[in-house]
Parts: sequence; structure tokens; C-alpha cells
Amino acid sequence: MTLEWIFGLAGVLAAAAPLLIAVIGETFSERAGVVNLSVNGAMLLAAMAGFAVAVRTGSLELGFLAGTVIGALMALMVAFASLTLRQSQVAVGLVLALLGRDLAYFLGNPFMGMPGPRVGALPIPVLKDLPVLGPLLFQQSPVVYISLATVALAWVWIFRTRPGLVLRCVGERPPAAFARGVPVTRVRYGYAVLGGALVGFAGAAYTLDLKGGWQGPISGIDGIGWIVLAITIFGGWHPVRGAFGALIFALLQWLSLVLQPRLPGIPSQVLNVAPFPLMIFALLLTNLGNTEWVQTALSRLPESSRRLALRALRSLQVAPPAALGTVFEEE
Repeated sequence: MTLEWIFGLAGVLAAAAPLLIAVIGETFSERAGVVNLSVNGAMLLAAMAGFAVAVRTGSLELGFLAGTVIGALMALMVAFASLTLRQSQVAVGLVLALLGRDLAYFLGNPFMGMPGPRVGALPIPVLKDLPVLGPLLFQQSPVVYISLATVALAWVWIFRTRPGLVLRCVGERPPAAFARGVPVTRVRYGYAVLGGALVGFAGAAYTLDLKGGWQGPISGIDGIGWIVLAITIFGGWHPVRGAFGALIFALLQWLSLVLQPRLPGIPSQVLNVAPFPLMIFALLLTNLGNTEWVQTALSRLPESSRRLALRALRSLQVAPPAALGTVFEEE
């Protein structure tokens, strides 16, 4: 593997880091049964506010804290409207997504193009000198290390701890969880706020680490929140599979840049937007095997080919938590 490819893949990891964190946050929220559609607006507002606070105070830590608090507060509004006021999670989330985007652009005007503090690389002694793995994994910024640790911790928490079992039960069968003494609404509130906090941290990571500043509508952040929601579904609400989806999206974005000079006949705009429809196509594949026309087409294949195709489609299929988006009334 050439040095150019190693550093390119290291850049993919860096680009995927905020996505990883946001996907894990939304995974926690939806595992508990709360759909937070405000993610796009929350990430934009957290990105702007995090950078603004860091510029005013000179503190990266306070900038990340500001972004985290904004994400948590927006998720709390979604949870309050749906769990307490019994309003539609989808409607409230969409309104907050639009509100957060517009507030970010309006309030962020004074900070557009301003220089500010930025997270630097933090090479890990000894490990940074390893061949291939050193520059790929151990010469990254702290945000990358945090993202990888978040994925690992989320997997352990959800699938290897008792609180994780409670989380899954709340998202799948809230009446059964309540019957066993679990405060379903309180648990949902907690995971919704936790998920929103991670989304806000991810938003701040764009302007304080990956992008290095706030550029308003041309920051390249708008739309990422919708990709986070798509990757959460593609990942089957599983931290590791969700992380894989985030890495695929970041890889597609990198490949679009690499291929531009090598494919002069294709407009650069096509390559720049290609990762988005490709991600949507991958999302469609998760439920393609359930459609009648696909089943009919597969039935016409030879037995060996049909089994192979069915196995591939089943590996992609996902099922949401049974109680996702529903309201449970504790009595």
C-alpha cells in the first residue's frame, strides 16, 4: 500500500469520525423508541455555536461543550413533545431540524470565515511508528479516537450489560419492561438526551476539527444529519454496522475527490453528489428482498444462484425496534 493511499484512508477515518459519533447517538435514541429527526438542524446549530464559543473564549473544550448541550436540548424538546405532550415525533423533529438550520445560518453570520482554534493531531507514542497502522490509526486527532471508542463502548453497553438489555426491551416491548419495574418514559428521556448530546458533539467536531471553521451555507454540513438517519437505518440500529455505514459514506466522498482528475469527462458536480444517492441506494437494499417483484425475479433463477442472492439480501435486511416512534402510557 502506497503512502498516498495510507494517508488517504487516514483522511477517510477523520472524515467519518463525526458521522460515527452522531450515528451512535441516533442509535441510542431509536433503540429506546424515540425518533429524533432534528439531527440535521441540531448538527448545524451545534457546529456554529461550538465554533462561536471557541472563538469567543479561546477554549476548544467549551466549544465542544456548547455543541453537546445544544444537541441535548434539541433532543430533550423532541422527547418532551412526544413523550409528555403526546405529539408526533416526526412532525416535531422536522420542525426543529428546519429551525436549527435557519438559526445556525442567521446567528452564525458574524463568525463566517473567522479564524479560530482547531483540534490538532495527537500521535500516540510508539504506536504512531508502526508501519501502515501508525499513520492510519495512531496519528489522528482526539476526535477520531473518541469516535472509535464510542462505537466499542456502545456495542458493549447495548449487548453486554444489564442496562443495555433494559434499553433493548424498552425499544422492543415497553409494556413488558414496565411490568418488570422499568420506568419506560424516564429511560426514553435519558437515551434521547444522550443521543442528542452525541449528535451535538459531532456537529461541533465539524467546525472545531474536520472543517476548521464556520462557513455558513457552504460549510458542507447541511444534509449530513439526514445521512446520519439513513446510516442508522442501514446499520440496523447496531453500533458496529452503523460505523461500517459511516465509513462507507466517507470512503465514497474521498473516492469522488480522487476520481475527479482521472475522469475529466464527468462533471465534478456529479462526483461530488454521487455518495448521497449511492447511500440512499444502499438503504433501499436493506428492504429490497421483501418486495414481491424481487421474490418473483429470484424464483426464476437457478437454485444455486437463487440461494446465493437470498443469502446476500437477507444479510442486508434490517428490522427497526418494534416500539420505535410509539408512545407508551404508564399506568
